[in-house]
Amino acid sequence: MEWILGLLGGLLGGNVAGAKNGLGLAGNSIAGAVGGGLTGALLQGVMGGGMDVTQIASQVGGGGAVGAALAAVVGAVVKRSKSKS
Repeated sequence: MEWILGLLGGLLGGNVAGAKNGLGLAGNSIAGAVGGGLTGALLQGVMGGGMDVTQIASQVGGGGAVGAALAAVVGAVVKRSKSKS
């Protein structure tokens, strides 16, 4: 259940950070969801189960941050490879 919160945070973070990178809504959503879902699963393993306010905030926040970073990195790589072509 906790990884879903990371996934949702990643979706949001990916689209916020990736707004200018040219991946579009679907690309930003996928990159953000992958980063957020993986972060959510990792945090769940480290912090254990449970649904208190702190864990919910860390799942969504961590997923959003990693999702945003991954969308930005993927966007930069795609943009760079397009400019070399």
